[in-house]
Amino acid sequence: MAPPVHPVPPVPSHVPPAPAEPVLVLGAGPVGQTAALLLARRGVPAVIVDARPERDAVGSKAICQQREVLDVWDWLGAGSIAREGLTWDTARTFYREHELFSVRLGDPGASHLPPFVNLSQSRTEEVLDPLLEAAGVRVLWNHTVTGLAQDDDGVEVTCETPAGPVRLRGTHALSCLGAHGGAVRADLGVGFEGTSFDDRFLICDIRADLGHWQRERRFYFDPEWNPGRQVLIHPCPGSVYRIDWQVPAGFDLEAERRDGRLEARIRQIIGERPYEIVWSSVYRFHTRVADRMRVGRVLLLGDNAHLVAPFGARGLNSGVADAENAAWKIAYVRAGWAGQDLLESYHAERHAAAVENAEVTSATMRFLVPRDEQEHRVRRTVLERAVSDPSHHDRVDSGRLAEPFWYTESPLTTPCPDRPFGGRPARGQTPDPCPGVLVPDVPVAAGSGHRRLRPLLREGLTLLLGPAPAGSPETVREAAERATGAPVSVHSVAELDADGALAGALRPGPGQVWLVRPDAHVAAVVEGSDTAAVQRAVRTALGHAPDPHRTDPPSDTTVGGRATRA
Repeated sequence: MAPPVHPVPPVPSHVPPAPAEPVLVLGAGPVGQTAALLLARRGVPAVIVDARPERDAVGSKAICQQREVLDVWDWLGAGSIAREGLTWDTARTFYREHELFSVRLGDPGASHLPPFVNLSQSRTEEVLDPLLEAAGVRVLWNHTVTGLAQDDDGVEVTCETPAGPVRLRGTHALSCLGAHGGAVRADLGVGFEGTSFDDRFLICDIRADLGHWQRERRFYFDPEWNPGRQVLIHPCPGSVYRIDWQVPAGFDLEAERRDGRLEARIRQIIGERPYEIVWSSVYRFHTRVADRMRVGRVLLLGDNAHLVAPFGARGLNSGVADAENAAWKIAYVRAGWAGQDLLESYHAERHAAAVENAEVTSATMRFLVPRDEQEHRVRRTVLERAVSDPSHHDRVDSGRLAEPFWYTESPLTTPCPDRPFGGRPARGQTPDPCPGVLVPDVPVAAGSGHRRLRPLLREGLTLLLGPAPAGSPETVREAAERATGAPVSVHSVAELDADGALAGALRPGPGQVWLVRPDAHVAAVVEGSDTAAVQRAVRTALGHAPDPHRTDPPSDTTVGGRATRA
């Protein structure tokens, strides 16, 4: 059944007329769809091109969507993804017949969205497609990207179509072509180095009634029904379960179908319950990161820029974060509110995120697939000791679940010595709010025109005033508006706070001003009485170089034990 078409929220009135040429989005997967919708939401026209003749709803593919991704889709009018997806909140890890530990996922800010839902990628694409149509985004099927060139004014993409070559021009291009979009990387001169793992993974979507497993993600090390290797089980809507078996190189799925071994694999997990296979495939996993994610007017997103193993659900979730980061920055550059340095910050921020995701998933893969006998012995010792000694649980790596990347080291972030970043928190936890961290979503007073904080923040740059402000809201606004032509809104935390959740989440100090970016990340925490500091923070958040006419030197501060320049 086709999803209902929700009206696309109107473009904010402060968005100036965009240049006539669109942004070209290469690839109509969920990352490309999200990028185009985010651009349209900010008043930027977009055209999507895709090599396929039409949408192909085959297999579950990426199934696990994290809360912050659901939040982006909810803002775009696709809240039905969270409602339709199967909610799970517990991750269990087993060694043979022993449960080692379980992780209950937290709920920062009392968000109205679940920590994770499982929904097949094909269904997610079906939900997003009508929104593209409602937003006026054209999707050009049967357009295979064969080349790309750019100049000072725009980007030209060459596509092969059934009618012959076609050239499309836009102000910028977002390449969301996935792992096989090497033509764009080649034309840009971008390397894509990394590693590949010899072991394969057999993936089956099966429909069966497994009862109490419906709210749990289960990971098994060395179960008796896959000795020496691993099995991962995820629940999906409609009593479908995604089962991933680690299998050796050279695994032959068709041979297993013919001789009954696939049937036996499934029966070892579900017993004699009735079931049907909805989809199956065999994958080899890779870890690769593009050495550049921005070249001129072209940005690389999603699997076109980074490939990681799926343990931890960091593929699609990271790709949607790429899309949100790219969309607001291109919108601001096209509107004349920022220069090219803001686009360069896309590479700085999202490449760092890709590297972290690669490091996290590579560590998981080394634990799952030891490279030599010594690593096998170490892993076996860790798992055996973890059965009875909880102090070894942190050494058991079944995948650290997707989480937002924190832009604490970004060139757009102004450090605050009173709000240092405390480092990566424990599994399932989030860091305390500070510059670079995503603001927790909380209810806000209806007088703001919103029921929750994040949609309010996405309207533009936002200044949140703490208690006993040293300057009036008008003074703070004037200081910010002297630094930029971009839209700026100013709100008192006390006025926004519907039930005390916002003050509880931020714990703003007296006189503090919190500057928040359009993607809801904190850019700075400064004293409201220091209008020059407010102006510097705003300029920094938009990628502007320091004002050359200012004579006051930057102050040295220490953040997280590292000397920086404020």
